[in-house]
Amino acid sequence: MSPEKKAPVARGSKAAKPVKATQPTKAAKAVRTTRAAKAPVTAAPAAEKASTKASAAPAAPTLARSGLRMRYTDEVVPALQREFGYANPMQIPRLDKIVVNIGLGEAIQNAKALDAAVGDLARITGQKPIVTRAKRSIAQFRLRTGMPIGAKVTLRGLRMYDFLERTVRLALPRIRDFRGITPRSFDGRGNFSIGLREQLVYPEIDYDKIDRLRGLEISIVTTAKTDEEGRKLLELLGMPFQAS
Repeated sequence: MSPEKKAPVARGSKAAKPVKATQPTKAAKAVRTTRAAKAPVTAAPAAEKASTKASAAPAAPTLARSGLRMRYTDEVVPALQREFGYANPMQIPRLDKIVVNIGLGEAIQNAKALDAAVGDLARITGQKPIVTRAKRSIAQFRLRTGMPIGAKVTLRGLRMYDFLERTVRLALPRIRDFRGITPRSFDGRGNFSIGLREQLVYPEIDYDKIDRLRGLEISIVTTAKTDEEGRKLLELLGMPFQAS
């Protein structure tokens, strides 16, 4: 077969040269790679973003409340307001603090007795006690100013309600021949004091680990202005008073 004939080219005109495909240079490749890296990722839906943020955010802390504290808010406050007709909710009596005290006359001669009493008081209340010291010298008792003579703990807030609940529900029923608490221990301003002969009434104290029996005093300080209001407050909180 005869070879194909090329088409004649007119004079004065130049033949169109075939266009070659240009290959991208290294600089162009680098630019494309950089743009691809900077390109934003496809955004997730707004609902998905919100759920992700909600799961990542820490949960709001919840305030712990004891059973007795909830009882005071839900039952005691309305009952006191109905009985005494308080116009202002701030007039309703409430617990201010509880002071637990142990007197140690023996600590003058026996220094180890103070450590044992502090340990017992810490286990009972769940708070470190402070050591009480003599404010003046008494020659008859060989007592000098500044000598340790006891230990005490002041409870407020949640620990105060927890301690009162354990005292009312656990400690007092463990007293031998317990027939109730006399209501004559009010001080005339709504504050009440209880005296216990043994620290063993609290289940936190192990009989085999104590050196001797010690009594303790519990002073319940309230915001009540009269003994009648203070007694009603403690009655509603579960204090077992004797029938008058």
